[in-house]
Amino acid sequence: MLNVNQKTINEPILFSGIGLHSGLVTAVKLLPASDNSGIIFKRTDIKEKNIIKANFNNVSSAKLCTTLENSYGFSVSTVEHLLAAFYITGVDNIIVEVNNKEMPIMDGSSKDFVNLIKKTGLKELNSKRKFLKILKPIELKENKKSIFIEPNDQGLTVDFQINFNNEVIGDQNNFVNFQDSDLKEIYTSRTFCLFEDIEKIKKKGLAKGGSLNNAIVVKGNKVLNKEGLRNKKEFVNHKILDLAGDFLLSGYRVLGSVKCVQGGHLLTNTFLKKILKDSSNFKELTANNLEVFKKDFKTPINKLAVNA
Repeated sequence: MLNVNQKTINEPILFSGIGLHSGLVTAVKLLPASDNSGIIFKRTDIKEKNIIKANFNNVSSAKLCTTLENSYGFSVSTVEHLLAAFYITGVDNIIVEVNNKEMPIMDGSSKDFVNLIKKTGLKELNSKRKFLKILKPIELKENKKSIFIEPNDQGLTVDFQINFNNEVIGDQNNFVNFQDSDLKEIYTSRTFCLFEDIEKIKKKGLAKGGSLNNAIVVKGNKVLNKEGLRNKKEFVNHKILDLAGDFLLSGYRVLGSVKCVQGGHLLTNTFLKKILKDSSNFKELTANNLEVFKKDFKTPINKLAVNA
């Protein structure tokens, strides 16, 4: 039977970078954590009341990024790409020490985070991993946006569609099985925006740290980044990456098949609240009572080791 214990990182990881929206340089230290502690952000620039738990109920804003805030009003934003790296590599418990209000954007994807975690390696803990098994179909619609999930005992699959009135982005769709797929094209896909939206975003006090080094910018029928796209479906793949990060805020690995159209951080967070508000929607499981682990089940971290 496959070992499905909870995991943390082997040793501390240090990195720094600029915040996409704040423009501030932030230093980060990832620290190993004990069983069942989950993912915890700690603002080291604040002396007390500085713990912010990575939980969907702590999302204070989902406008262009995911922001977490504790009950004392202290927050950390743009957490989704790091959370996606934790989901993909199999990190369950970790302490994220950050000396500013926004996580570094790095290159606009989860690539650097995933590579650092893979280089350090994971430590197996004694407790079994926790899962959220979806029991029935659930849907949320908001105008042209929608997200739907149905039961899937084998793991998490995501079918995502985006529709942009732009000939470069256009209509893109991708299906990803987080257990069986090679996830490199997902975690290396960068955030993106249209050139004509940049001034609008900056007028709102955002994107102060944005550049062609950390985002894809599309102007008309051209990608302004000299290196072009990393993969043919980089736009929709980044949306899938964001969804994986936001789903980890449920506190579990999700067992379900997701279909999403024109989704984003706010839709995903609202959807998680809808799912978890009604206990008839789901069942909490551990690997001890999860039937699928008696089969040949491949975890994302195993797949990464093969394909990286």
